[in-house]
Amino acid sequence: MRILWISAALAFALDQATKYAVIWGLDLIRLREIEVFPPFLVFRKGLNTGINFGLLEGWATAPALIGLALALSGLLIVWAWRSFRRPVEFACAGLVVGGALGNALDRAIHPGVLDFLNMSCCGIDNPYVFNVADVFIFAGALGLVLFGGDPKPPGTRRKKAP
Repeated sequence: MRILWISAALAFALDQATKYAVIWGLDLIRLREIEVFPPFLVFRKGLNTGINFGLLEGWATAPALIGLALALSGLLIVWAWRSFRRPVEFACAGLVVGGALGNALDRAIHPGVLDFLNMSCCGIDNPYVFNVADVFIFAGALGLVLFGGDPKPPGTRRKKAP
């Protein structure tokens, strides 16, 4: 479980540090866009008041989304505590929790989630912006799909008949 707490704290801290550094440190709040390595990486000011990619914007309220993030984070922690065995599973769960809490803090302080990353490639102009918390949530969820599993502890699996 300690790995979950460490990865959650690191994901949360990195998310908040990058938002502060880019949005206020590089003055993205005023500049609105900074071409870092166009079109692959552009910092673009964004504020998401909905859920993923602005879905349900205007329908979902900040307190409801904060509550949802806290509830889902709590459920994930309980699931990890009861079911996980390997460090990679705890680390992936921690990334999801840290990212979710980073975005929840944004909703508590600002009118929505602060986004600043825009990435495009290969002639496709991506209109969406996201943040480091979103990257951690995605990576953690993908890691749980790829590395999670084995619901039975070692030594309790049945052997295949010859």
